[in-house]
Amino acid sequence: MPQNTSVSSGDEPASAANSPANKPAKRATFGGRSMFIFAAIGSAIGLGNIWRFPYISYDNGGGAFLFPYVIALLTAGVPVLILDYVLGHRFRGSAPLVWRRISRKTEAIGWVQTGITYIIAVYYCVILAWAAMYTWFSLKLAWGQDPEKFFTGDFLHADTTSLTSANVVWPIAIVLALVWAAITAVMVLGVRKGTGLLSSIFVPLLIIMFIILVIRALFLPGAAEGLEAFFTPQWGALLDPQVWIAAYGQIFYSLAIAFGIMMTQASYLQKRANLSGLGAVVGLSNSAFEVLAGIGVFATLGFMAVTQHVAVADVATNGIGLAFIAFPTIINNMTGGPIFGILFFGSLFIAGFTSLVTIVEVVLSSVQEKFGLSRRRAAVYVCVACAVPSLVFFPVSTGLAMLDIVDKFVNVIGIVVIAVVAIIVIGWVLRRLPELRQHVNQISSLQLGRWWDFCLLVLTPLVLGTTFVLEIITLVRDGYEGYPTTKVAIFGWGLAVLFYGGALLMSRVPWPRGTILDGPPVSDYGVPLTGKGAPFGQHLDNPYESIRDRERRLEVAGLKEA
Repeated sequence: MPQNTSVSSGDEPASAANSPANKPAKRATFGGRSMFIFAAIGSAIGLGNIWRFPYISYDNGGGAFLFPYVIALLTAGVPVLILDYVLGHRFRGSAPLVWRRISRKTEAIGWVQTGITYIIAVYYCVILAWAAMYTWFSLKLAWGQDPEKFFTGDFLHADTTSLTSANVVWPIAIVLALVWAAITAVMVLGVRKGTGLLSSIFVPLLIIMFIILVIRALFLPGAAEGLEAFFTPQWGALLDPQVWIAAYGQIFYSLAIAFGIMMTQASYLQKRANLSGLGAVVGLSNSAFEVLAGIGVFATLGFMAVTQHVAVADVATNGIGLAFIAFPTIINNMTGGPIFGILFFGSLFIAGFTSLVTIVEVVLSSVQEKFGLSRRRAAVYVCVACAVPSLVFFPVSTGLAMLDIVDKFVNVIGIVVIAVVAIIVIGWVLRRLPELRQHVNQISSLQLGRWWDFCLLVLTPLVLGTTFVLEIITLVRDGYEGYPTTKVAIFGWGLAVLFYGGALLMSRVPWPRGTILDGPPVSDYGVPLTGKGAPFGQHLDNPYESIRDRERRLEVAGLKEA
């Protein structure tokens, strides 16, 4: 492959493109391996780990569900996670730039991924505002004796029938604005001092808080009944294809893979990075937290069932209903309820916040590189662009219904589709998996074999494709959750048209002068763990090289920075 001299407009001479004035800025890096691991775990561990996995597991065979769940982790979760890592690490850029460096024709894939993360950021933040407010409410159990009425009525003023509403719920709007201000501050600080440092503090804090919560839950009356319901295997469920689809779906959604987040995080890794080892650590850590969450949630639901003299099946739920209705009901009836509430809703907030900063990072890095902006300016522009629609559409009486619809369609029409397309393009159309596998093996301790290719080329597209077809059939035939057809058409199907159409338009915008648009030669596989071999990116005068890597290289060569 010829050396990389491409620039954004395609008509400048190589000498101009590579002049000192047009040299691309050195890409930031995490402070170390542990900082990246915390950031990656913070990306993966989010609200779904706490309020989705426990019920999915219980509803799909109980303890037996863990068997297809582990299979899904090993055959889809970790392989796709490693694919994200190697794409980000090898091509060193935001999602659109990575895909542009892979092929001139695939940049739009990166913009779809960016569009998906933008939409998620817009609605995800309002749930953090709710969690922050409920952490405060826990002090005096402000939701009263009827948490459901309080949540849908007094708190949200929910209206599920109107198309839109101007009835602003000001307390939520104010807290939401404060959350966006905090997100902006973190993003301005950068990768190392912002996202990396925040994750290094918040992820351990989250784990400590949740362990305390689980220990408290295990000593509640009825905890044994809840755990029995959660872990009792229903082996017959393994014969149901839907159970296996649910397992793969849970792994896929909870790991935050294939829509730009992990790819962007990996682009900030230093050149010497144990990619397959990192993938295994992050994947297993995410799943361990999910099982821990299942133990805590079902021990608590067991207490609720005992106090209400009903079966665990009668109180088992998931999602927003579990967090903001079931748990406040439980907290009302336990000793030390306010402390338990602070731990639970505080954990929700921290888990969501660490995920949100990595979600916004995808959009920020894409905008920064596409338009040649400084980190500070890009952070302000992107956060304002996210905060405005977030404040307009969600802290209103129709916000709950809109959030539900948008979340469903982003997951089905967005994440699932672009994941299948990305894997098919990279594996079947461009046939780049051998090159990527070689890159991973050159710098990693855990060697990838042809099994990795099989998981990506056959197994993952098959499962995700089946999931997509089944979901689409249901949405077209039955609509969604009884919402008005017009509302689903605008905020569901219309939204899908928006981010796919927007991706095509953004891919037509030229890159800044001097942007390197080709990837490394196929023969350049990075720095081996042994330290032998040519430095990764040397063929491009190291535009992919981090500042720290450059300092080390010059030190070894006995040179000083010019």
